[in-house]
Amino acid sequence: MSLLSYETSQNMLDLLQVNCSRKENVPLSSSLGRVLAEDVIAQYNDPQFPTASMDGYAVIHDDLESKNIVILGDNPAGSDEKRTIKNGECIKTFTGSKMPHGADTIIQIENVTVEDGKIIINESVPCGSSVRPIGEGYRAGDVLIKKGTKIGFVEIGVMAALNRVMVKVALKPRVAVVSTGSEILDLGASSDNEAQIRSSNNYTLAALFEQAGAEVVQLGTVDDDKNSIMQTFKNALSCADILVSTGGVSVGDYDFVKDIVPRLGAEVVYKGVAIKPGKHILVAQKEDKFILALPGFAYSSTVTAILYVLPLIAKMLGRESAYKTVAAKLNEEFTKRSKLTEFTACNIEIIDGEYFVNFRDKKVGSSAILTNMLNSSALMLTGEDDGNLSEGTYVNVILLENF
Repeated sequence: MSLLSYETSQNMLDLLQVNCSRKENVPLSSSLGRVLAEDVIAQYNDPQFPTASMDGYAVIHDDLESKNIVILGDNPAGSDEKRTIKNGECIKTFTGSKMPHGADTIIQIENVTVEDGKIIINESVPCGSSVRPIGEGYRAGDVLIKKGTKIGFVEIGVMAALNRVMVKVALKPRVAVVSTGSEILDLGASSDNEAQIRSSNNYTLAALFEQAGAEVVQLGTVDDDKNSIMQTFKNALSCADILVSTGGVSVGDYDFVKDIVPRLGAEVVYKGVAIKPGKHILVAQKEDKFILALPGFAYSSTVTAILYVLPLIAKMLGRESAYKTVAAKLNEEFTKRSKLTEFTACNIEIIDGEYFVNFRDKKVGSSAILTNMLNSSALMLTGEDDGNLSEGTYVNVILLENF
């Protein structure tokens, strides 16, 4: 079996044309976790006028050399202050208030003593103290949030401050997920056979894809029967942008998926990549829809979903990348198990701003050990040309967060 290199497979995946122009408007309150479909641009300066950033007295800085300054009155936050102060005068001004005309400084309440309608200066402050200048936060025309950003609490706060009632977001790509195999037993089903395996792949991948911003169609499990698989796949392609299956792509007598995909009228982009785990992965396209047939082992299907499905979802959402990769230093020796490009579950730590990798409590075994990805794990990449690596070697690591 001829295998593509990992790098070639990723380049080919990146060249696939996807529909990334679908958008919808949603209320700001419903936009958390969605992906922006347009830049958010400031329409005005923030603040639009000099503003007090602390409670105090708005003064002309040169007057702080005087023994006392007359108080003209109060300037509460939100009031449209119109007065102009002159030398020897001040106005009590509160946090967030518009600065009175003529004033250039706020002297804080704790820096003065009030007597007979005047303030006595106990401790001076620099000119401009506690005054937010025009445009301190942003200027009109600034791009505050870029298209392709996943909306979080900060983005919602910024857009609320801009009075964005509705937000234009990318339409969620729809991903259908199905596990194949007569040995697979769905959740809640009774088992009468010890050889059966409880289904987890379809639930793992559904959660992964939802976290990445997709809408998931959960199709459960289907037995190793060509007609059943064919019909399930047809139904999936009628309602989803991406069909993801697990199992049935290897070389066994009951591995039917690899034969069914071409019969659906889909063009196989590639079958087989020199990676561990997941070398039997199949990627196919039918018009503007995609089929990704992943291996059946839990760790293997999860890793290949991260490497191959998440980039497609990201492209459909208009995002620049599906996940974050960082350089990290090995805290211990690493023994490479094959001549393929390997993706090994590891622990990642940040020490003095630098990433470090170790394999504490990680089990060495088959591609079925999904528990190796628990506890804030990451995926370490080692290339085909890499051998055993010594402590202190720098490696590339995929962070398994913020998809």
